[in-house]
Amino acid sequence: MPNYSEKPTIIFDMDGTLLDLAYDDFIWNHQLPLRHAATHDCSLEQSKQTLLQFYQQYNHTLNWYSSQFWTNKVGVDTLALQKEFKHKVALRTGCLELLQYLKQHGYACWIATNADREGLKFKLEHTQIAAYFDVIVSSESIGYPKEDLRFWQKLQALHPFPIKSSYFIDDTEKVLAAAEKFGIQHLISIAQPSSLAAVRTESAYPMLTDLSDLMVMLKHAEDLKIYA
Repeated sequence: MPNYSEKPTIIFDMDGTLLDLAYDDFIWNHQLPLRHAATHDCSLEQSKQTLLQFYQQYNHTLNWYSSQFWTNKVGVDTLALQKEFKHKVALRTGCLELLQYLKQHGYACWIATNADREGLKFKLEHTQIAAYFDVIVSSESIGYPKEDLRFWQKLQALHPFPIKSSYFIDDTEKVLAAAEKFGIQHLISIAQPSSLAAVRTESAYPMLTDLSDLMVMLKHAEDLKIYA
């Protein structure tokens, strides 16, 4: 019989879930093409085409999330570029309200992100949200991206958590599918990862419009005692 006195672990993605993905879109789809074009003395259109080919080649791999990989690949210091515009890093609507609620009500909160360690570090320093989390893990430290089942297996080995009762919130369907395959049952997507992009209308998983909506879901689960 489940132990209802123990609240579920709440695991969050970072970019597009806790943080507005508009920042990452700005860096990788606008600023990097400009810097790449200037560095290699080519047109902006040529730069965009070159980067698009690279993006398509490495999407959903560990390299995709590595600032050092992209620095070596495109000849632009991508970590420095991110830090240059760190003032554009922003929390998504309802983020602090939700994190404060979870902390006050005794939920264990984790971050499981594909962001590399240096990118994770500067975003946490800028947003000042690290204190809300009990465990913070970068896929760079795990050795596999979250899209890979082995990420979850290794995460569980390093930081054991109740798989069936835990909640995982992420803006990427492929990541959620890997978590589902691993056995996490409470999976939630994000309706609008970027404040500058259209709201999603379809997902294989329940979607949050505002992060604070998760409080309603958790209160309902607690009332019904359906953690597991």
